[in-house]
Amino acid sequence: MNPTRTPAGRVAVIGAGAAGLTAAKALLDEGVEVTVFEKGDRPGGLWVQGNASGLSPAYDSLHLNTSKGRTEFADHPMPAEWPDYPSAARIAGYLADYADEYGVTERIRFGTSVESTRRLEDRWEVTTEAGDVEEYDAVVVANGHNWDPRWPSPEYPGTFTGTQMHAHDYRNPEVFRGRRVLVVGMGNSAMDIAVDASQVAGAPVMLSARHGVHIVPKYLFGRPSDATGAALTVLPWRIRQRIAETMLRLAVGRPESYGLPAPSGGLFQNHPTISDTILHRLTHGEVVGRPGIERFDGDTVVFTDGTSDRVDVIVWATGYRVTIPFLSDDWLGGDPEAMPLFQRVFHLEDPSLLFVGLMQSTGAALPVVEAQAKLAAAYLGGRYALPEPVAQRAAVDRAHAAAVERWGARKRPMMRIDFDDYVAALPRETEAGVRRARSGATTFQPTRQEIHA
Repeated sequence: MNPTRTPAGRVAVIGAGAAGLTAAKALLDEGVEVTVFEKGDRPGGLWVQGNASGLSPAYDSLHLNTSKGRTEFADHPMPAEWPDYPSAARIAGYLADYADEYGVTERIRFGTSVESTRRLEDRWEVTTEAGDVEEYDAVVVANGHNWDPRWPSPEYPGTFTGTQMHAHDYRNPEVFRGRRVLVVGMGNSAMDIAVDASQVAGAPVMLSARHGVHIVPKYLFGRPSDATGAALTVLPWRIRQRIAETMLRLAVGRPESYGLPAPSGGLFQNHPTISDTILHRLTHGEVVGRPGIERFDGDTVVFTDGTSDRVDVIVWATGYRVTIPFLSDDWLGGDPEAMPLFQRVFHLEDPSLLFVGLMQSTGAALPVVEAQAKLAAAYLGGRYALPEPVAQRAAVDRAHAAAVERWGARKRPMMRIDFDDYVAALPRETEAGVRRARSGATTFQPTRQEIHA
C-alpha cells in the first residue's frame, strides 16, 4: 500500500507572534502556501509594546526570564554579544528579523482580525472582521494565550474606592508615584511590577497572595539558573526536584524567610518566579509580603489574617484566560484550557485544525513553538503520518494522567508540558511519523476523522 502524499495546498495561520511566525516559516520550508492573519501592525505579537493590536502586555522593564541560550530558536540563534536575559524590545526585534529572514513578513496580512473559522466538507472557511471570506485546506491556530486578562472571580466582598488595574495594562511605574500600591499575584509580572513600583511609591509596596511560589534568581553558581538546571534533565523530574530545591535553599533560602507565603507545591510542579530584584527589595523593606485578600472597605484592604492596609492602587497580576474567539465551542469543547490535542498540536477530531503555542511549559516558549511548528508542517507538507485515531487518544490520556499526577487537576493539566522532555520528544515523533508514511500510513487528509475511545 502506498502512502497518500497529499500536501495542503493553502494554509491559514492565525497570529504573527512567535508561534505564528515559526508555523509560517516551517510551512514555507515544506513548500506549502501560507497566509498569516495578524490583528496588529507588525510581527512579534505580545512582545511588541505599542502593537496596534492592543493585546501586548509588554512593559518598559520587561526582560526574558529564561536565558538566551535556552530561549533562542534552533534555526535562528540570538546574537552572541547579547546579554543572557535580553529586553522585550530586543526580543521583538529578534522576531521581526526572523520574519524578514525567512520570507514570512511578506505572507502576513497586518491589521486583519479573524472573525470566524468554519469547517466545510473538505475545506476551512476563514472570515475576517472586514467581511472577507477565503477557503483553506487547513488552519493553524497561533493566537497566543497571554492577552485576555483574568480578573478575580467571584469578586471580593465590599467596595474598593481606589484605582484597580490588571497587569496587562501596566507599562511604567509613573502611575504609582507617591501612591500606596498593592500587587496581587506571585508570578513574574507581579514581581517585576512590585519592584518597579517600589522605586516611586509613597510607601512600601505590598505583595499579596494566598499561596507562594519558589523564587529562583536569574543566576545560580555563576551561570544562568535555567542552564544550571539543564544539567539535571537526564534525571526523573522528582529527583531533579529534590536536587534543585536543595540548591535553591542553599543559594537564597526559603520564601518564608522574606515574609512571603510558603510555596504551594514543589519546584518543577508550580512554575517558579524568576527574579533577582524582588528578594533585594524585600530584604530592604521596600516591598512587603501580605496574605490573601479577605474584603474591601473603601480605601482599606482587609487581609485573611485580620490585618488591613490603606491602598490607593491595586494591580491584579492574576494571569490570563485562554481565549480563541474565532473557533466555536464545537471545536473547543467548551473549555480551550481542557481541549485534548495530540502532541499539543493536532485536534483529535480533525487534524487539519492545528495549534501552535497552546501549552504551558516549564521553560521557554520559543523552542517549544518552533518544535511544534516543524511537526505541524511535516504533516501539512505530506511527509508525516499521524498514528491511528485510537492511538492518538490513548497518547493524550497518558499525557494528561501524568500531568495531573505532577501538577494537579486544577492547574491546566491538559496544557502542561515538561520543556526538556517535550522539545526532545517532538523530533522523535516526527521521525516516527515519517516512517509511518513510508510504510503506507495516510498523511495529510482534509477530512474529519472519527475518534473511538
